[in-house]
Amino acid sequence: MVRQAVNTTLTPDMENQLMTRPDPVRSALFQISRPIFVTKKNNGPHMSHDLPGPRSGKAETSQALPFDAFAPAIPLSALGDPTFTARHHLKYPYVAGAMANGIASVEMVQAMAKNGMIGFFGAGGLSLSKIEQAVITLTSRLKDAPFGFNLIHSPTDSDLETATVQLYLNHGIRRISAAAFMRMTPALVYYRIKGLHKDKNGQVKAPNQVVAKVSRIEVARQFFAPPPRKLVHLLLEKKWITQEEADLSRCIPMAQDLTAEADSGGHTDNRPALALLPTMLALKQQCMDEYHYTDPLCVGLAGGIATPESAAAAFAMGAAYILTGSINQSCVEADISDDVKTLLCQAEQADMAMAPAADMFEIGARVQVLKRGTLFAMRAEKLYQLYRTHARFEDIPEKQRREIETQLLKTDFERAWQSTRAFFESRHLPAQIQKAQTDPKHKMALVFRSYLGQSSRWAIQGILERKMDYQIWCGPAMGAFNQWAKNSFLAGPEHRKTADLALNLLLGASVTLRAMMLKTQGVVLPPSATAVHPMKKTDILALAGSLPQTDSMAADPM
Repeated sequence: MVRQAVNTTLTPDMENQLMTRPDPVRSALFQISRPIFVTKKNNGPHMSHDLPGPRSGKAETSQALPFDAFAPAIPLSALGDPTFTARHHLKYPYVAGAMANGIASVEMVQAMAKNGMIGFFGAGGLSLSKIEQAVITLTSRLKDAPFGFNLIHSPTDSDLETATVQLYLNHGIRRISAAAFMRMTPALVYYRIKGLHKDKNGQVKAPNQVVAKVSRIEVARQFFAPPPRKLVHLLLEKKWITQEEADLSRCIPMAQDLTAEADSGGHTDNRPALALLPTMLALKQQCMDEYHYTDPLCVGLAGGIATPESAAAAFAMGAAYILTGSINQSCVEADISDDVKTLLCQAEQADMAMAPAADMFEIGARVQVLKRGTLFAMRAEKLYQLYRTHARFEDIPEKQRREIETQLLKTDFERAWQSTRAFFESRHLPAQIQKAQTDPKHKMALVFRSYLGQSSRWAIQGILERKMDYQIWCGPAMGAFNQWAKNSFLAGPEHRKTADLALNLLLGASVTLRAMMLKTQGVVLPPSATAVHPMKKTDILALAGSLPQTDSMAADPM
């Protein structure tokens, strides 16, 4: 029961005394900007934020420390890697992910920027005009504050990817979150190397930052490598870049920052975080050694981060930052219907399923969605299996065709096709229409994709007659957060704010890490002293040293 501490052993009586007086212990742990020193005294172990004086009667040697256990101050800004926060001008190492279709909204991105963190607008699935509206709004509101936009890989529509990049460059968007890429593309390389130059000290400067979101080592290796020479030469031939930009591109990685995406909502490979992050960290070091980059590479973690303990684990393993997505959808700033937010707040960890993805339907890509309260996952899987096994819609057995038309499309197939065709015409994508006119299987795919694509919008808009078709991107992190927030003011969606959730996780990570440090030195802490429960933003900032702290809160930060 008794473990060895620093130069001493805490006796059972002393452990019991700590165990029976949680309030001062809790107060000490939660004052994260101050170190903790534990000393043995006649009346039991004592915690202090001040370095004790020399022990009386003992020689002042390195073997006679004036304390028996120690935990350093861990301000919220000290978590993660300072390289990442400095690079993006952040106060805290926390990222709000780019949930598509604008769910990661202008308001969410703005809230993160104003609270010392960064958010990426969810541009995936939106038209160029809607993306541009968000760009104009955020650039006018936030000026030089940190924020970014999503760039999702479009394997079937490279023109859209290129047009999105050009839009970002035209408006001076300096940070993008690159998602769903399996290889480097001309558009992505163009964004990264456009504007490369040397400063007055001869250092290569890249104005455009790419934060990659990756779950596979072979893709991560491409992002940590310089831009592919073949694509650089292609851009040079097209005169999209200058010779200087092409030459300097040898000196930079495609992305300095990479998010290891574990078991997340939406596009995911369901990777286990405990296996994925160490592998990505090792790759980071390999690439630093191989390419001799001037600026350090950083690896963050996403997927499953929803509680103080999971955030602490990420930082303890070496994550430069943490990224959340699923839990943010239930926040007031998320651009999704109140009906969906209620469903999300009721979700448990087992309420998730994998379903075919709308944007990469033909190649079998999948997204993780909420299955509780909706039939989308089952219906989408049925469509994919029928597409895979039939050359045209007319080859599907009549009974199944009627079910698709009456239950899913809510119209006959040809009318659904005309609606789908009109959509692609509005997006100025004639190639898709032309291919569908000569390839009935592609025509079927586009109509099925139309259902999949609209299902997420029905959820965003809260179309109740389509509730059973809601596509709600979500990972098990949502269930973990709900369990942690149960019976607190964060139990329902009305009080969930993205920045507040972030600060709760960061504070909880700091407290958890400090408690673990003391435990490894033999200090047995009362369970009630180390438990982290949801707290108001003002209380968190006070404990973090950003606001005055009240005596009552210091005694019990609950």
